[in-house]
Amino acid sequence: MAFADNSPCPDLAAASLYSMFKKILVANRGEIALRVICACKELGIKAVAIYSEADRNSLHVRFADEAICIGPPRLNESYLNIPAVISAAEIANVDAIHPGYGLLSENANFAEVCQACGIKFIGPPPEVTRLMGEKEKARATMKKQGVPILPGSDGIISSADEALEWARSVGFPVIVKASAGGGGRGMRVIRSDEELPNLFHAAQSEAAAAFGNGDLYMEKFIERPRHIEFQVLADEHGNVMSLGERECSIQRRHQKLVEESPSVKVTPELRERIGGILVKTLSSIGYMNAGTVEFLMDEDGSLHFIEMNTRIQVEHAVTEMTTDVDLVKSQILIAAGEKLSNIITEAVCSRGHAIECRINAEHPERFTPSAGKITVFNLPGGTGVRVDTAAYAEGVIPPYYDSLIAKLVVRGRDRAEAISRMSRALDMFVVEGIYTSIPLHKRIMQDADFRAGNFDTKFMERFLSQTKEAAK
Repeated sequence: MAFADNSPCPDLAAASLYSMFKKILVANRGEIALRVICACKELGIKAVAIYSEADRNSLHVRFADEAICIGPPRLNESYLNIPAVISAAEIANVDAIHPGYGLLSENANFAEVCQACGIKFIGPPPEVTRLMGEKEKARATMKKQGVPILPGSDGIISSADEALEWARSVGFPVIVKASAGGGGRGMRVIRSDEELPNLFHAAQSEAAAAFGNGDLYMEKFIERPRHIEFQVLADEHGNVMSLGERECSIQRRHQKLVEESPSVKVTPELRERIGGILVKTLSSIGYMNAGTVEFLMDEDGSLHFIEMNTRIQVEHAVTEMTTDVDLVKSQILIAAGEKLSNIITEAVCSRGHAIECRINAEHPERFTPSAGKITVFNLPGGTGVRVDTAAYAEGVIPPYYDSLIAKLVVRGRDRAEAISRMSRALDMFVVEGIYTSIPLHKRIMQDADFRAGNFDTKFMERFLSQTKEAAK
């Protein structure tokens, strides 16, 4: 694993290191809020939960040392309400705020408000979050530092005519993307001169509606890419560590379903080379705390940068399972001013193979949300099995939030054992009262191409098409 200052990994430092923080507010909900609370408790730090009226009986509220209601169920009136979150932090007299993922985690304005109020934001500086949040600027920064990127436009494209010039220069097919966006919104694949104007304007309008910013840039489109991301940690002293990659190609409509580590397509040489480039690059831009750098892999096995997520990821658990590095504890210790060499004191090496299935509260075939009361909830266990969840029997899944209710993560000696273990764990994972994606994941684990490692980001299109054919 690449590291900036010759220091190595997995033992967390002694209690004296994290005496700076006495109390942390967790500005999130669900399983990630509970995950951060667990890290705080193990570090001897008091955790303060915030919750909406819909989450009054949630486990993150129950297990926090303190809990404060910040508003009605809807996100804009509660978890995304910055004045309400800051007010809760001031009432509880916390030292720091951990944003988890999603919600306010990549909101540079929120990080600035935390700074102005004398509260430590557990994440990168707002200026770095802003830089990486504008996709085209992030792309230009990475290109300047020698990170491989896809051929594309030099900056924002202002008109359809300019887009046509770039498309002809790059070569069809191309893809236009929202500079301020994510999740597939403000994104269109363009395959010819004739369809470019309409698709360009459609992407521009969608980006403006979704993000308040209609800026677009262009890249060469890879027909059958794999989605590979690298986990990084950076302290506040200029030291950066790369903890290897995760394979995230099993996704539907740009939403990940299954993640694993390591990728079967990333060689040790490629891992070390990209890790080394990222260490140098992130150190030079002043990156701090946890982050994920995302790439597309083409059919030749080359990686091309697409974006950076300046936060902990949903799928961080697969990296934790293979490296034995507690990423959330590391985030807190880094924010408290510790050096990576004091947090991680043994050489990091990847052990075995880990797979994560995102268990969503949705119909496994129609993909429609499924809110309601859970009547039966049995968690799988056994060697190499981890479940991150805030759901429980008789608990209610509200209709206002993301459908993720659990992350089922397994580790095996190799990929074959990890798949076998995941299949067994999925069979033992029982949820009744609502629909979940468990049956879908069971079928994926049995798919011949998945088991052979022969897949890309188009996997789910083929898989679901074959499933429909078989059902006829």
